[in-house]
Amino acid sequence: MGCQALLHVGQQMLRRKVVDCSQEDSRLSRCLNTFDLVALGVGSTLGAGVYVLAGAVARENAGPAIVISFLIAALASVLAGLCYGEFGARVPKTGSAYLYSYVTVGELWAFITGWNLILSYIIGTSSVARAWSATFDELIGKPIGEFSRTHMALNAPGVLAENPDIFSVVIILILTGLLTLGVKESAMVNKIFTCVNVLVLGFIMVSGFVKGSIKNWQLTEEDIRNTSGSLCLNNGTDKGDPGFGGFMPFGFSGVLSGAATCFYAFVGFDCIATTGEEVKNPQKAIPVGIVASLLICFIAYFGVSAALTLMMPYFCLDKDSPLPDAFKHVGWEGAKYAVAVGSLCALSTSLLGSMFPMPRVIYAMAEDGLLFKFLARINNRTKTPILATLTSGAIAAVMAFLFDLKDLVDLMSIGTLLAYSLVAACVLVLRYQPEQPNMVYQMARTADELDQVDQNELVSTSDSHTGFLPEAEKFSLKTLLSPKNTEPSKFSGLIVNISTSLIALFILIFCIVAVHGKEALIRRELWVVFVLIGSSVLCSVVTVLIWRQPESKTKLSFKVPFLPVLPVLSIFVNVYLMMQLDQGTWIRFAVWMVIGFVIYFGYGLWHSEEASLAAGQARTPDGNLDHCK
Repeated sequence: MGCQALLHVGQQMLRRKVVDCSQEDSRLSRCLNTFDLVALGVGSTLGAGVYVLAGAVARENAGPAIVISFLIAALASVLAGLCYGEFGARVPKTGSAYLYSYVTVGELWAFITGWNLILSYIIGTSSVARAWSATFDELIGKPIGEFSRTHMALNAPGVLAENPDIFSVVIILILTGLLTLGVKESAMVNKIFTCVNVLVLGFIMVSGFVKGSIKNWQLTEEDIRNTSGSLCLNNGTDKGDPGFGGFMPFGFSGVLSGAATCFYAFVGFDCIATTGEEVKNPQKAIPVGIVASLLICFIAYFGVSAALTLMMPYFCLDKDSPLPDAFKHVGWEGAKYAVAVGSLCALSTSLLGSMFPMPRVIYAMAEDGLLFKFLARINNRTKTPILATLTSGAIAAVMAFLFDLKDLVDLMSIGTLLAYSLVAACVLVLRYQPEQPNMVYQMARTADELDQVDQNELVSTSDSHTGFLPEAEKFSLKTLLSPKNTEPSKFSGLIVNISTSLIALFILIFCIVAVHGKEALIRRELWVVFVLIGSSVLCSVVTVLIWRQPESKTKLSFKVPFLPVLPVLSIFVNVYLMMQLDQGTWIRFAVWMVIGFVIYFGYGLWHSEEASLAAGQARTPDGNLDHCK
């Protein structure tokens, strides 16, 4: 009896969400277009990092070859972006990676993903708000910081921030109010700030190429030794290790190290995927928005880092404020005001980019019953998830007020990278599954774009799948490597499910050993070499096995190319970066997950909308039957 109960709970945790993607069922306001999505993606991704990150990475990791670091980081980000693009075309609903996990790998994995996305967005909002406050305070002579230190100092070192940040709370509350007004109003403000930011970055790139010199990419060790003081104009920067000079002064390992840091500069585009129910044509707008925003961000990062290293020798760069220092170096000190305006606009769009998707993920989880139902309430006038917006804004404001958040910022990385990995795995799994008889995932194009012939084709395809599913196959080496069916079957789908799990396991083993066994690898210990080569070979074999399985022929407006290699590469990049995080980050992550599991097993598992739908009782928070499941 106990075993049956455990089996039943296990089946509940792995149940998958069925989505009827009829656009008319959305309770949110469908008013965004492709340009709105591109502006949202660029604003969220192209934050203040572009004004600081380029200087720090060029100085300590890559030198002028930072442009290659950004190229590698952009390619790694595009791997994840393409996977998000396919799911945006396949399941254009609110929820991003949470929803994509729910329809593919089951409820428990979906909750883990959604819970970590909420953490990422809350910490992102709080940390960017504190950065905005600090930047503004710096511009006006630091009166806010002085007031906090004098009248509101907190004496809890290691737990709370030294000084509470009132101004960051005010910023968060203002933007929370803006988000409750409506999605169109929020998108308009975001577009204005993003355009100003892009114009400032354009000015920086042009002036860098005009005032810069290619000689700064060709400095030799002798130049650095003999003329470092005059090259830096004695600006007081600690020279540190200048490397070997030239374009790649720290070698290719320095370029790769810089790329790992630069990868986080492209995090943020996933907020586009949360807008599925607020976009006019999500199947096309979401993939285009993601790819276009990543391309624009790469051009901006590439251009700014090139301009910076052309204007000033890389070893002279100021790590904290490289751009004002670089303009001072070339005699354009007045340009620092343009940089200040641009950085405030970048921080504003980055803040909005963190706050915009947060209530939408909470809303999606609450509507599914995995979080408390009242959070799924929609304001009838503005068509926004008002309680989810106010709750998430209040939590972020409290965190920004009390915590320094430097130690918590790495937690954002775990949540985001875990989401990226799961979305890539979901694309891999779903592409090789047999068609659903009710055509759940047949989201090729919107109905108004299909002509009558295409519609008849879809109907006939649906009929054919209900009547003639691929014949059953028996397990053998031949059926594994050369299946008879040209359409996916339950057997081939099961092979891909198991193979994807094995790939994840082999990648995890490889990354753990590669990151934490570096010393043993340098000493060329046999066990490390054996584990790395063995896991690589096994991963390659299983990838070939997936490649041999029949692929779904479902028509989609966007598909990830080069399956199964591209999603596997995406999983590898994300897991490798997760393994780079320190022990303290993993402990904090474990604490956050324990809190999440208490909520899931205490509430979500028993109130899941999918469970009540199976019992024929599914209703929305407003009391109406929900046909969009």
